[in-house]
Amino acid sequence: MQDILDFLNQLACNNTREWFTANKEWYRRCHTRFEKLSEEYIARLSELEPELSGLTPKDCIWRIYRDVRFSADKRPYKEWFGVFPAAKGGKKSQHAGYYLHLQPGHCLFAAGIWCPAPELLKVLRKEIVANYDEVEDLMGRAEFKRYFVDFDTDWMLKKTPKDFSLDGIDSPHRERVEEWIKRKMFTISTFIRDEDVCSPNFMDQLMDIAKAAKPMNDFLNYTFEEYGEFPQR
Repeated sequence: MQDILDFLNQLACNNTREWFTANKEWYRRCHTRFEKLSEEYIARLSELEPELSGLTPKDCIWRIYRDVRFSADKRPYKEWFGVFPAAKGGKKSQHAGYYLHLQPGHCLFAAGIWCPAPELLKVLRKEIVANYDEVEDLMGRAEFKRYFVDFDTDWMLKKTPKDFSLDGIDSPHRERVEEWIKRKMFTISTFIRDEDVCSPNFMDQLMDIAKAAKPMNDFLNYTFEEYGEFPQR
């Protein structure tokens, strides 16, 4: 795994087509290594989540090439490797899944639903308002608190959506629920040290984190049982 982090570190310092072309064999070795890691990751997760069985690394790994057509950032390559096993399509799925991100100094594990479509986001907010006590219980568990704190706050509205009523929810629960439904995604994440990524026990550590995240994923994925499927990304 150290070779992957070394490659990504050098790529971040030399994100040009010329450098990448000159180091294409190094990239291919690292990509092959990451595919093998992802294959093992999916297999181990499938023991926890049988719906993930049958997914392949190709279903779950993002390409390294960036689409720069409409971006002010013209760097041609992503400076990270990422894999997202999730039911019903891997990286194209809207279901809650188990994301692994490798980037020197910024490696992380994340679970939950990232960038849901508007119709899915609306029903996720509805479920959280209706079942806020269950969400609080999940976040209060020792195994959850070992790795996570709350839903991530990367993307949030400044004001509470107008079509949601918090009547009947008393303080202090009301304030927390109000913050939750400002989210534009429902993910939980924890950073992983580079030295842990390179440890022989890395996969066991990932599975321990995934087990802590599973109850929250189950809660979010219940939305699909309640409302039916939503389109893939």
